[in-house]
Amino acid sequence: MPTSAGFKQFNDLVGLKFQLYNSLFTSLPFHRIEKTGILLSLLLNNCEEGFRKKQSPSQIIDDFFSKHTEYIREEEKLDLLFRFVQYVERQVVLFDALEDAAFTQVNDMQGSGTLKQLSVELQKNNFDKDMLEKLRQFCIRIVLTAHPTQFYPGSVLGIINDLAKAIADDNITAINQYLQQLGKTPFLKKQKPTPYDEAISLIWYLENVFYAATGRVISYLKKNNEELLNHHPVVQLGFWPGGDKDGNPFVTSSITLSVADALRSSIIKCYYMDVRRLKRRLTFEGVEQPLVELEKKLYNNIFIPGQRTGLTKEEIIETLQQIRQTIIYHHNSLFVHLVESLITKVETFGLHFATLDVRQESSVHGKVLHALLNKGHQLQLLKTEDYLKTEAAEDATVKDTLDTIAAIKTIQQHNGEQGCHRYIISQCQTAENVLEVMELFLQSGWNKDELNIDIVPLFETIDDLRNAGKVMHALYTHPAYRSHLLKRKNKQTIMLGFSDGTKDGGYLMANWSIYKAKEELSAVAEQYNIEVVFFDGRGGPPSRGGGKTHKFYASMGRNISGNEIQLTVQGQTVSSNYGTIDAAQYNMEQLINAGITNQLYNSHKTILTEAEEKLLYQLASVSYDKYAALKNHPGFMDYLSHVSPLRYYSDTNIGSRPAKRSSGSRLTLKDLRAIPYVGSWAQLKQNVTGYYGVGTALKAMQEQGYWPELQKLYKESLFIRTLLGNCEMSLKKCFFPLTAHLMNHPQHGEIWNMIHDEYQLTRQMVLQLSGHTELMEEYPVEQLSVQMRERIVLPLLTIQQYAIATLRQMQEQLINSPQQQVYEKLIMRCSFGIINAARNSA
Repeated sequence: MPTSAGFKQFNDLVGLKFQLYNSLFTSLPFHRIEKTGILLSLLLNNCEEGFRKKQSPSQIIDDFFSKHTEYIREEEKLDLLFRFVQYVERQVVLFDALEDAAFTQVNDMQGSGTLKQLSVELQKNNFDKDMLEKLRQFCIRIVLTAHPTQFYPGSVLGIINDLAKAIADDNITAINQYLQQLGKTPFLKKQKPTPYDEAISLIWYLENVFYAATGRVISYLKKNNEELLNHHPVVQLGFWPGGDKDGNPFVTSSITLSVADALRSSIIKCYYMDVRRLKRRLTFEGVEQPLVELEKKLYNNIFIPGQRTGLTKEEIIETLQQIRQTIIYHHNSLFVHLVESLITKVETFGLHFATLDVRQESSVHGKVLHALLNKGHQLQLLKTEDYLKTEAAEDATVKDTLDTIAAIKTIQQHNGEQGCHRYIISQCQTAENVLEVMELFLQSGWNKDELNIDIVPLFETIDDLRNAGKVMHALYTHPAYRSHLLKRKNKQTIMLGFSDGTKDGGYLMANWSIYKAKEELSAVAEQYNIEVVFFDGRGGPPSRGGGKTHKFYASMGRNISGNEIQLTVQGQTVSSNYGTIDAAQYNMEQLINAGITNQLYNSHKTILTEAEEKLLYQLASVSYDKYAALKNHPGFMDYLSHVSPLRYYSDTNIGSRPAKRSSGSRLTLKDLRAIPYVGSWAQLKQNVTGYYGVGTALKAMQEQGYWPELQKLYKESLFIRTLLGNCEMSLKKCFFPLTAHLMNHPQHGEIWNMIHDEYQLTRQMVLQLSGHTELMEEYPVEQLSVQMRERIVLPLLTIQQYAIATLRQMQEQLINSPQQQVYEKLIMRCSFGIINAARNSA
């Protein structure tokens, strides 16, 4: 579908319908709702006009109250502001549902990047057997994480899903009812979710979206491109809630076991429902009885306490294959496609649904080993004296670490090996960090010859990325670890963290460092005949590895291993990219197409020349220096703490994990989690992490006479175009008039001006290099979506900054007001709508 057609469809199906259905909000069950809607539209006009006049949020809000209301008491004013928040939150939900409903009309489901287009490409070219065999090894792994970037509670997500269906059917009665339901459904979570709660929330997506979407994708490949399928599923799912222990003391071994059990029960429930549906069609002789028996086994495994049988994936497939054969040979293959579809799902999901990964921070393992030495244990792989120098872990940490390792074995017994076979080490800095985990498994009774665990180092900071090649070289030459890899089919998974890399080194340096790390790690693996697989820790926004993700994978050169695509998907990205079956199918197809196309034409891709590498390194280095000067400024953290909603992140109750790693009262950048860090900049509408330093670097290269080379590189390199295209998205979501009142602030003015100047320069230089006249010019649909969403939440942004400024004034003037907690709650509540509207801001 041409871009212009998609743009028109978006305007008609989302833009115009939003105006139409927005009128239904006047019937929402809120106090004085009609008046609230009228006043909100007046506030929006006040905001737009006020920011054009360079007024501050406080001036805009005060001006609004004096012009359009008779409120005098502070309590009355705050009550109205909270009603605005409620109203806008639900407007955002409506917009989300409209976008979901229009997805198949706005996006070409059989066009560029889809499996249909890939099929045409494969038929057009005759690839040799070696190439086809290489393609048969390819797969994607989408790993759902519990990172707190989703402010919608599960009940609201369900309403969005139902509302989207009603909108697609133009069912006004149902739409009105769902909006009524939305009005009565609370958005605020009064308590923090437990890790188990987070898992259950994401399992909703597994059951209602991924189960069907993955089945569709693999069934299509079976029918049209069977040559791409091997014994392993081309789509695999991973799962972090309940296994991600890094910095989250609430993820215990018992939680891990409970989540694994929930995953097993969930997939069996999906099979059970499919078998029930099959029974309505397969009413033939020789088929009914096997189906009844299978239904009973599945039912007992879900609903009857103590009746869990030793049901296996193989047993389910064997029964279904027998039914399939009976239908083919005795019933003219009637409805055989329904049975084959279920077989495909069982082959893909087994009894695990998604692989539960375990992750822990590297320093914990050394402390546990010291504690074990104190208890009389003897180390098998490492030197005892190295661990007697470290701090010993507390007994509770030791017990939970060993219990978690034991839990992995239990999970494998019930869910199969795919249920839990990966142990990820965050902040991995040395080969010893990996060997420590292997040592802990051996200390826990695992046999060295039967250790069916993939140990995955995670490299995050710029220094760790630069050192990653040396770490892996040391591991590949370590006899015990090399022997372990041999049993794992000489396959090593390495995780690379975009979020902490950006927080540490800025946008350009982080992305360039990861690119170079992948090159070096690919070369080291090839040297030792190891198949290396990269697992990318990506977030929603470009600064955390989000944006046009599939284009990054399509841009990797032949010197970077691309046998698999593995990436994390979290929070908003789950609901925006995988919130419906159609959207999930489309985005999975985009990843598969990018990966396979990259493999097909890898040999034609040129490696960057020495001059180009030098140029990119200079760009990254200048950018890094600029970003480092900002983050090392003595007023940097104070600015972020007092100007943004950072301090209130932990009060939003959206995730079980603390907002910072240490328990100390002082907030430091090192301890701060990437999500609240990036999310705070997003709510400030300054998006520092998505562009800061880029403009300075491009300007420096221009002044040094490298502009023609940069233009050539931009034109020829999809990697550079994607990198700067995502940068454009970050710039597009900035709105500096919101905070322009800080320009001359005695404490925060210097930082604000540094950021604003770099924003202006980056915008100018990126547009000059791309040749575009406006940001996101190549993506008009996304551009319009951003513009509409930003306009919807402009009142919330203004209210939030008004509340922050009021609190700041109270603190500066040492005013002890009983309304302080109310303003804090107002800041937090505004965060919900702002973050949800952005869809990929954290």
